[in-house]
Amino acid sequence: MAEWDGRQAVLFDLPARKFHVFGLTFWPQDFSLLALLLMILAFTLFFTTALAGRLWCGYACPQTVWTEVFLWMERWAEGDRAKRMKLDAGPWTREKLLRKGAKHLVWLLFALWTGFTFVGFFTPIRDLAARAWPFQWGGWETFWVLFYALATWGNAGFLREQVCKYMCPYARFQSAMFDRDTLIIAYDPMRGEPRGPRKKGLASVLQRARGLLDPRTAYDYVFRASRHPSAAASRLHAGGTVMLEGVAVEAAPLPKFEPEELGDCIDCTMCVQVCPVGIDIRNGLQYECIACGACIDACDDVMDKMGMPHGLIRYTTQHALDGQPGRVLRPRIFVYGFLLTTLVAVWTWGVFNRSPLIADVLRDRNALYQQQGDRTANGYTLKLVNKTDADRSYRVRIESADAASLSLTDAPLDVRVPAGEVVSQAVEVAAPATLRGRHALTFVIEADDGSAKARVDSTFFGPM
Repeated sequence: MAEWDGRQAVLFDLPARKFHVFGLTFWPQDFSLLALLLMILAFTLFFTTALAGRLWCGYACPQTVWTEVFLWMERWAEGDRAKRMKLDAGPWTREKLLRKGAKHLVWLLFALWTGFTFVGFFTPIRDLAARAWPFQWGGWETFWVLFYALATWGNAGFLREQVCKYMCPYARFQSAMFDRDTLIIAYDPMRGEPRGPRKKGLASVLQRARGLLDPRTAYDYVFRASRHPSAAASRLHAGGTVMLEGVAVEAAPLPKFEPEELGDCIDCTMCVQVCPVGIDIRNGLQYECIACGACIDACDDVMDKMGMPHGLIRYTTQHALDGQPGRVLRPRIFVYGFLLTTLVAVWTWGVFNRSPLIADVLRDRNALYQQQGDRTANGYTLKLVNKTDADRSYRVRIESADAASLSLTDAPLDVRVPAGEVVSQAVEVAAPATLRGRHALTFVIEADDGSAKARVDSTFFGPM
């Protein structure tokens, strides 16, 4: 991993309670910035989802990315889908053992690498690698590497789309962020219906006199086709849809259409076969869809073979699909954009205007005050945190709010704090024995170069 100022560029140092992210170091006292960052990430998700649909799910979610990597390894070891199905159905032969063993070996190596790199964010990864052979990892390091390796192997190798369908909450609340102008993957029923096989050579409806169907007729055909699927579609057991499933309406099966009456969908079911979550996109928008675009690529390949234009399944909006005007800039986009911009501005200001010094003063809990001859003394513990990457010297002085004759013992007091360290310094404040009661005072701590200054309020007690 790359280095930054002599340390790992991204390191979450839990024992030292410091998070290093390139040139920035975050301390426990910066928790508010972490909360703001989580809000920024949430509103970024809301903004991109309202504008462009499930981009996160289809292209950036680790579950999707790792599953694609595991599928690529599976294709390398066992072949394409048809070959894998034939291999699974066949008896256990030497070839099957070798292919299955090679697949799981590659999966296991990649899963272990994933666990190792993840733990490398919390333990310096070069040190972790140096102690891998001879093996000198600690118990917790070993546990977490194996834990995340097992989670990766199980999630990306076996659960796959089940994580998206049943475990991830995002699909359940996405409908709150969608509207009819949100970019989605959709099947064009006006062009594709009625579906059915035909001989190659029949032109697209875009080039025939039939043209596009009206939306009402097209959606009626989609509904009836979902109630009475073809034999090819039935064999695939495509998942249900939130739009059509459970509707207690009887629907007559579709009649047999003449070739000239058919739409562009040849009912090849390739869009269903390649779908990682096993839905039929022709039934409309469904919460299971992760917007990966696999159905678009499969349909475009079929359209090429049939000599028809692309776009039967495409990225579009519901308004555009129905032939209605759409809007990119709409109220929820402005609201999400404004909130996101405001949060980013506040977080950026907070990060770059943090004080590089944290100071705290704790009173001595053992004695309220001490009588030392002709004077009264109070003891304190001064804690200084140097949040910079260089050693600093800080000068400590006191100010009395009510002009009481208080003085700092051993003044002027200079405290040197190494870079990124916490130093505790015992200090004593004294006053004449004649001073009685409670008095407010302020500790003023200032860096020797004037780069940081902190004021901490406290209290001085004398005899009552």
